[in-house]
Amino acid sequence: MHYTEINKASWDERTKIHIDSEFYNVPEFLKGKTSLNKIELDLLPDLKGKKLLHLQCHFGQDTISLARMGAEATGIDLSTQAIKTAKELNEQCGTHCEFVESSVYDLPKNLEGQFDVVFTSYGTVGWMPDMDQWADVVSHFLKPGGKFYFIEFHPFCWMHDDNIEEVIYSYFNVEDIKETDEGSYTENDNSTELKSVTWNHPISEIVNALIKSGLSIQKLNEYPSSPYKIFKGMRELSDGTYDIAHSPEQIPLVYAIVAEKL
Repeated sequence: MHYTEINKASWDERTKIHIDSEFYNVPEFLKGKTSLNKIELDLLPDLKGKKLLHLQCHFGQDTISLARMGAEATGIDLSTQAIKTAKELNEQCGTHCEFVESSVYDLPKNLEGQFDVVFTSYGTVGWMPDMDQWADVVSHFLKPGGKFYFIEFHPFCWMHDDNIEEVIYSYFNVEDIKETDEGSYTENDNSTELKSVTWNHPISEIVNALIKSGLSIQKLNEYPSSPYKIFKGMRELSDGTYDIAHSPEQIPLVYAIVAEKL
């Protein structure tokens, strides 16, 4: 089975689990709570009146949050179930987002137009093998002078086991990583068997792909804490983010890039 079919099936199943989780907290979201974190909110510009493309939007919470900030937002995702759920959530929220079912690589065949802003965040690029092709899609959809906002878990993390104590995988993109997990990352499931195929991408691979596609790197930030508890042995900080208990503020957990299309 091709990796896209494996990952699509996984995210179709994950969506059914996630929609009812405390992690995503849909009831509070429907009341107006944003799903965006401080990192991306600090990076993003005033979005009023801007056309925005959100890549790998899952079931649309961030897309809708961006629309609530004034963006004319379009979200895309590989998962049929995620896009179906996103459209339902969009209607419930009274927002006017567009949602398109597509892989990132196939998006130029499935969506027209260019955007002022392209956005993607947290656990996205690891699902794709080729960063040059990914960056070309980002560039394709940006207007000249448009900006790309990218927030992602640091590739240093994904080298390690769940306690970030033992190195298991290469920092570099040397092979696909095939896994079968028991349960998703939300608190309401620990038994569903979920298969996945992912890749680890060093920051240099991401940056060079964006430069090659015609984007100018405006900002590259690294952060010692994460808004999400992605590993065991993490401790919660006073600001609600998490770092590694045995190495406080010593390990990069998130990074962010802002790039402009020339």
